[in-house]
Amino acid sequence: MANPDSRKDQLQQKVSKKIKDNVRYMNDALGVEKSFDVIYRELHYAGKEFALYFVDGFAKDYIMNQLMMYLGRLNHGDLAPDSLKKLLTTHIGYLEVESTDNIEKIITAILSGPLALFIDGQGEAILIDAREYPARSPEEPDIERVVRGARDGFTETLIFNTALTRRRIRDPSLRMEYIQVGTRSKTDLCIAYLEDVADPDLVRSIRDELITMEIDGLPMAEKTVEEYIFKNHWNPYPMVRYTERPDVAAIHLLEGHVLVYTDTSPSVMITPTTLFHHVQHAEEYRQKPVVGAYLRWVRFAAMLISVFLLPLWFLAVLDPSILPDWLDYIGPKKEGNVPLFWQFLFAEFGVDILRMAAIHTPSPLATALGLVAAIVIGQMAVDVGLFTKEVILYLAVAAIGNFATPSYELSLANRLVRIVLLVFVYLWKLPGLLIGTGLWFLLLTFTKSLNTPYLWPLIPFNGKALMDILIRAPVPAKSSRPSMLSPEDPTRR
Repeated sequence: MANPDSRKDQLQQKVSKKIKDNVRYMNDALGVEKSFDVIYRELHYAGKEFALYFVDGFAKDYIMNQLMMYLGRLNHGDLAPDSLKKLLTTHIGYLEVESTDNIEKIITAILSGPLALFIDGQGEAILIDAREYPARSPEEPDIERVVRGARDGFTETLIFNTALTRRRIRDPSLRMEYIQVGTRSKTDLCIAYLEDVADPDLVRSIRDELITMEIDGLPMAEKTVEEYIFKNHWNPYPMVRYTERPDVAAIHLLEGHVLVYTDTSPSVMITPTTLFHHVQHAEEYRQKPVVGAYLRWVRFAAMLISVFLLPLWFLAVLDPSILPDWLDYIGPKKEGNVPLFWQFLFAEFGVDILRMAAIHTPSPLATALGLVAAIVIGQMAVDVGLFTKEVILYLAVAAIGNFATPSYELSLANRLVRIVLLVFVYLWKLPGLLIGTGLWFLLLTFTKSLNTPYLWPLIPFNGKALMDILIRAPVPAKSSRPSMLSPEDPTRR
């Protein structure tokens, strides 16, 4: 087990001028003899002793080969009198190179990918950023597909993601602030914002939260960051919007939002957000405004159906007197062997089990899983009297409404609200539905994302901004940025 005192000593350790001392310390700290992928090479060039450290799989082989071939051609005395300065300014022909005397920085750099080169007689080491992470090529995100539009998406490599954003916003005021979080993982994070647009207080608050995070690592990447920043652990509604699309990230940067990129994650956090940020989709802006408005209304209707359809139908079954005569056909003619309330709960859990099974099912078998669930389980459950046909029908419609929700996190929160409303209707019928809906509305009203009201622009009311949400306005008509972000530059002209 690592000694905490040794970690503190490491933070204060400086590079020695004796290369043997540096090699002894680095071999012990990095576990060179214990980890097969941590490579140490003893080298001799121009009458000097060198020690090279890197992680196998992170470093570019051809750059190391070129570097060693060039150094191998140096003659005795070519590195005198100042070996470090000669190497940095003359002999190492690579752009991303620096020197440091801090052992902690050197160890972190090696484990992050760069090479570390120690020189005998020098109190500093040279860091050469010749890393190349294993990475996949940008692909269209599965949950944010569009019929017409860009097909590239963020990957698990931080530098790729920032480059995809820079490609769309070539503004010199775009800032990409680098932060490392995690005492052991040393995870790379990036705060992105437009310096002359974003609210400085917003940027400062997010930066301070990230810097003061006390955690050993970020294995769950951006989700862990969200829980540290927002701390609303028992509120099911998402406090940030995640996107894997560079064009969506660029749009929010131009509005004045602050984005957080996390290495090893293809999702980017957009902060702050309101409820209405989660109900918009890139597809609406890839069509004509009137078509985009229609698609948005259909999506709004689908989301409302996903929340209220089952509770309203259940209420109509429990209290048929609330229905007008022309809707008297609503309700099961035969309730089955299981009470309706428990049918709903079993069906809800069944849909979630099916969803989780679909995630873990290999793609070639996904179609077979759907057929088994729909035909075998669904039909047989109706035939044996476990479910009524109406329950299956309305639950299927509500599930489709969930899938039509652009934000996956919002759809999960709406599903929990639907179950709670079913419980309230079961207990108190119409008063229960009204009470449950009222509590849900109060929850959304008092929820804030980084001091931003979650229901803005409905509460507090902003008619122009609310109209822009309800009706997809033409882009030339959008002359101002959202006021709730307090942008430095409120106009978009």
